[in-house]
Amino acid sequence: MKAGAIVIAVLMFLTGAVWIGQGLGYIKGSFMTGSMLWFWIGCALVVGAVVIGGLTLTLSRRRERG
Repeated sequence: MKAGAIVIAVLMFLTGAVWIGQGLGYIKGSFMTGSMLWFWIGCALVVGAVVIGGLTLTLSRRRERG
């Protein structure tokens, strides 16, 4: 469970980072390029990834301690 959640969080983070880059116009060649909607969706995905990753690591450490 822990490894799967971390993998999902990393994939979400990377996808969000790409969408932020496209939304800001740094990554060209897509219908998302230059659209601030994709910047905000990417930001939400990055925040979600950080929350999932943080919760997974925190809960796994608590379980190890007892």
